[in-house]
This record gives sequence, C-alpha cells and structure tokens, in this order.
Amino acid sequence: MHYKKQAKKIALHTPKLRNYISRKDLLEAEAVAYRRATADYQKTIRELEKRNEAWAAEVRELRGDNKRLEILWPVFEKDILAANWDKPRKLIPYKRHKPPFILNWVIPPMGPVSGGHADILRFINYLESKGHECRIYFYEALGHHELNELKKLMENYPPVKAELYYNAKTMKDADAIFATNWYSAYPVFNYKGAAKKFYFVQDFEPYFEPVGTYSTLAENTYKFGFYGITLGQWLSDKLSKEYSMQTDYLDFGTEMTEYHLTNKNKRKKILYYARPVTPRRGFELGCLALKIFHEQHPDYEIHCLGWDLSRYDLPFPYVNHGILSPKELNELYNQCVGGLVLSFTNMSLLPLEMISAGCIPVMNDSTHTKMATYSDYLKYAKTSPTAIADALHEIVTDPNQLKASQEAAKYAQNFKWDKSKEKLEEILEKELGS
Repeated sequence: MHYKKQAKKIALHTPKLRNYISRKDLLEAEAVAYRRATADYQKTIRELEKRNEAWAAEVRELRGDNKRLEILWPVFEKDILAANWDKPRKLIPYKRHKPPFILNWVIPPMGPVSGGHADILRFINYLESKGHECRIYFYEALGHHELNELKKLMENYPPVKAELYYNAKTMKDADAIFATNWYSAYPVFNYKGAAKKFYFVQDFEPYFEPVGTYSTLAENTYKFGFYGITLGQWLSDKLSKEYSMQTDYLDFGTEMTEYHLTNKNKRKKILYYARPVTPRRGFELGCLALKIFHEQHPDYEIHCLGWDLSRYDLPFPYVNHGILSPKELNELYNQCVGGLVLSFTNMSLLPLEMISAGCIPVMNDSTHTKMATYSDYLKYAKTSPTAIADALHEIVTDPNQLKASQEAAKYAQNFKWDKSKEKLEEILEKELGS
C-alpha cells in the first residue's frame, strides 16, 4: 500500500501520467454518482410500482374483477332442472267447460316500447272484453325489475284488467296457461295443475342466440307438448313440421286508429328500421345498401328508427329518431315514400304499419317474408346491397308514386287485428270448451 502511494505521488509530477490519474479519479467519481442516482431511481420506481398496484387493486374492486364469476341464466336454474321434457309425465286431465275461461299469461318484463308485448296485451284486452279472466305473471330470473316499475310501464300499452304478479312462487289455478317466450315456457311446463298449456310464439327464438346452450334451451321448449299459437303462418309450419307441435296461427294485423294515411302529397324521405342490437334485422347489410342508394339519390333524406344511433358513423347522412311512440311512428311513416325493413326470422310488425300509412317497404326475398298475407304491397329484394338499393331506387323513381301510396294504405285496411283476435277466441273455445 505504501508503494502505491509513492507511485501515485511520483506519477503526479509526470505530466502524462498526471492527466491520466486525474481523468481516472473523475470517472470514478462519476461512476459513484451514477450508482447513487441509479439506486435513487430504483427506489422511486419501487415506490411508484407499489402505488400503481394499489390503484390497480382499487380499479379491480370498482369493476368487480375480484368477485367470483357465475353463469347468468335467463331462466331460474331450478326450472331448467325440473323440466324433464324427455321423460313421460303424469298430467292431471283438464276438465272442459263452457266459457268464459280463466287464463294465466307468463310473460317477460317489458321496456318502455315493445311490439311483442303490445301484441300480447292487445289479445288479453280483447279476451277480457269477451268476459274471460286473465292474469299476468312476469317471469324474470335476473331480477332487474320490481312490480311497481312494471305497473308504470304498462301504461304505455293496451289497457288490461289482469292481476299482475312478479316472480310468483306459485300460480293460481286456471283453465289455460300461456307461455310467451322461451324463458317463460319453463315455469309453464313445470306447472302441475290441470290447465291446458299454450305457447304464444311470435318468432323462432333459437335464432336469437349463437348455437350453444341458450339456443338449445330455447329449441327444447318446442318439444314440451304445448299447443302452439303463432303469429304468422311461417312459424306454424316450421314448428309443426320440424318439432311435431300442434299449431295454429294468427295473421299479422294493424291498428287503423294508430297507423293510417294522412299525407297524400309527394314524399322525399326514406325510412330505415335500424337495430344494430338485433342481428336478425340485418343492420350492417342495410347500411351498405343505403350507402349505394344515397350515392344515387342524395336528395332523399334517410330517417332511421328503432335504436339510438347517435354513436354510429354511418356511410350516409341520416336523421336519428331512436325509439318512437305509435303516434310518432305514424307521422314518420306518412313522410316517407318507402323504407327498408330486413327480417331474417319472422316478420316485423313494421311493414304492415308502413303500408297503412302509404309507405312502401323493401324486404329481403325469403320464404318466411313471402308468406305474409299482405305481400302484394311489399317490395322484395335479394340479399345483396346492390339489389336492395335497386329496389329502393324503383320506389322513388316510380312515376305512379302517389297512386301506389294511396292504394297501399287502402289495401292495408283488409288486415286489422280484429280477425286474429276472434280466431284466438275460437281456438280457446275449441280446446277448452265443452
């Protein structure tokens, strides 16, 4: 060690070596400072990581990431397990008698506007006017509603006298019980009383879900042995042929007090039933077709209804109406010369409503849409964007546009709900009466 000090002392008096030693000392000092700075940085990083992990834990807690996941069933699990439809069952025979009848209807909760619920309540209203007693049992496994809330929503629909129940554990005895969608079919199947069981079917619900558990559970309900009463002939044929269901059908109708012609002048608007949340309405295909149509006819306004599209950038300018009341719908129908309504399962209620107001609908050309009894005033198109745009083009360039509009509205008067209401009562008398 003594020799090292001596060597350094001598080196400092040598110019070249002195520069080397000074440079070396400087580098060592910089290295020490760097190590200290690195240690400080690492300490800061560790502190930030701790804070970040604490924030992440708070976010996970707020999002519910720490909660255990569970399967969400639209049907109570106990009802699915109890529905052993593939095994023989001992049923209490129904005793026929003369009308009036007591009818229990099991339905899912509704929103502020629902065409399917309006149909059900329209028929209940009619049956009550004929002296039959009806009860409504709301069935909802997810428990998103309360009875008082549903009573308030009922004010938006055809009025009924029926007693209302929500997720009742038992049902009162009745002459007949109606399932009205695949969820409600399970408690109806499990009912052990003597009532005749009907299935009011408005669409083929296995198509509503990707192929899997839910679509299979929906399809199974057509094997429950219910008497199917369908809206439209297509469903009746499909269920009887593919599932051996005993079925009958009610024709589509319209309420002329709600939907009727008020505008006999030329129109410069196009209607689009746009529901991106409902795949069977072909939203994306319709948008492509209307892009082509708009390029051909930029002078025609495109009016969208059925869902709030305010967050969508569509490839054409449009007026966003969202969900409308019947009065607002009739006003819009009367402003439009034609419209686009795609239905890849059963028919929508809109085409007949539109015809009633003199608005000509363009629809996809398929077996189920052509089975509509009012098909004379539907404009059919193949399911390509160009073909759909061409069909809309033909409507707006028709030289007899005004005449066609008025003739369509007059034609629609042949398709009121009255005939279907009467037919439903006839079916009940046939199946329940003595």
